[in-house]
Order: sequence, then C-alpha cells, then structure tokens
Amino acid sequence: MIDVLKVESREKTGSANSRRLRRAGKIPAVLYGHGQDNVSLTVSSARVEQVIRHGGHVVHLEGAASGEALIKSVQWDSMGSYLVHIDLFRVVEGETINVVVAVELKGDAPGAGHGGVIEQVLHEIEITCPVTSVPDKLLCNVSALDVGGSIHVGEVPLPAGAKPVTDAEAVLVHCVAPRGSAEADETGGGEPEVIGRKAGEANAD
Repeated sequence: MIDVLKVESREKTGSANSRRLRRAGKIPAVLYGHGQDNVSLTVSSARVEQVIRHGGHVVHLEGAASGEALIKSVQWDSMGSYLVHIDLFRVVEGETINVVVAVELKGDAPGAGHGGVIEQVLHEIEITCPVTSVPDKLLCNVSALDVGGSIHVGEVPLPAGAKPVTDAEAVLVHCVAPRGSAEADETGGGEPEVIGRKAGEANAD
C-alpha cells in the first residue's frame, strides 16, 4: 500500500524559513519531473521519517500537489539527527523506475548450527520495477544456506515485472567457516601471507 503524504504550498525560502518550518514540525520539499514546473512544498517531518523507517519509496501526495511521487533524495543535518529537506520526483502509473531497496534475511541457516558464520555482504540492492510494485524491502530466505554456500542477487525473489540492476552474480549473503578452522584455511580464511618476507624472518620494525 502506497503511503500518503499531505503537502502544503511553500512561498518563502531560505535558511530562516527552514528553521521556522522545523520548529513547526515541518520540512521543505521540492516536487519536480516529467517536464512540469518545480513546486515548493512543506511536509510533516515526522510523517516523512515514518515512511522512511519502514522502507517506503513511492508516496501519494494530497493537498497542494496530487498524484504519485518517488522520494528521490533525503537530506539530514550534519549529525544525522533530523531531516532538513526532501526531493520528490513525479511518477506516472505504469512507469518503471530504478530504486534501491533494503534486503532482509529470513529463516534459520543450517550453516549457523554447523559452526558457520552468516555474513550479509549486501544490505540493499538496486532494482528496476513498475512504480506501483516498488517493495518496502526484499526478503532473502537463508533456510537452505550451509557452510560454504552463498546466495546471489539474482536468486532473491522480486515483485512481478522487476529486474535487478545490481549485478545478478554478486554475492548477497554467504556462510563461511569460522576463522582458524580447516575449512577456512582451505578457502584462504587463515592468516594472510606477508609478501616479500621469507619464512622465519623477524619483523624489521
């Protein structure tokens, strides 16, 4: 279900006005795209944070602007404590867009019970997807992942009509043997060799 953002018109700009908006619990926003004029708006900062927290990407605008829009970029303050500004890009039903979506692991990997360590290499991937089918997150089932095994980007289930932009052969998650084990040594998981130093040489430092 697409999140709804209620927006208001914004006539004043500048840092002083932005501070005034923040005190009122709002942030400035700009809506652009599809050859139409840019529109300056304000929106509830708490509502935007709520949408971002659960992974929303496409929102339905109501108020001073209407229709669907993609949250194109989000600007935080230098400490990452509060929202400063968002950019909204107009989208049209039936349009295909590129979005970066978080990936969440689900299930219990057998490899963990066999002494392996589950390492999630990628926590988000980019996909191209119909705008009405953009997921809040993607789920990767690790219930068949054993020691030495891996799951690639191309194996993650995607919504209908979606395709990965991130390399489909890229490793998303794997189960590696504990450091120091025989399996780890066989796959290069032991202590690295120091190039250019003969065995038995003392450290010159």
